[in-house]
Amino acid sequence: MRHRGYHQCIASHFDDHALVAAAQGGDRSSLDVLLRRHYDRIYAVCRRVIGHEADAADAAQEAMIAIVRGLAKFDGRSSFGTWTYRIATNASLDELRRRQRRPVNHLAHRDNNNNHVEIADPQSTTRVDAIGDHMLIDAALAALPEDFRVAVVLRDVGDLDYAEIAEVLGVPV
Repeated sequence: MRHRGYHQCIASHFDDHALVAAAQGGDRSSLDVLLRRHYDRIYAVCRRVIGHEADAADAAQEAMIAIVRGLAKFDGRSSFGTWTYRIATNASLDELRRRQRRPVNHLAHRDNNNNHVEIADPQSTTRVDAIGDHMLIDAALAALPEDFRVAVVLRDVGDLDYAEIAEVLGVPV
């Protein structure tokens, strides 16, 4: 166990390039460091593209799986971060397509007067503190076409420059 902790400590000081090389060579601790290092940004991209926390978590999970499965094919032509944003973007768009095909679930409960009340989002009470800002941002993002929304999210959340965004989206600058 001590040996693994040592490797994780050492791996955390390497840049992505060195970690990718080690992970491609089978070093699980380097893979772990890479995934942990990039998860928050991957989730943030998914959250902003999708606009719903649970679906974003699903998309982020799918992105992480795709990263692990595709790591052997990563050739380093782009930065690892840019490559992960591309995967997160694709996972988000896939999740949006799946969500459009799913029926909307409305949860219901009875209020104090035993009236039937539908709840569209049962988790809304947990987000009360930040709901104003999130709603404004989400509404603005939802008003954009998907391809523009992704570009704005990659710029704002991912802090990518325009050339990197173009690379992620496979379009000219």
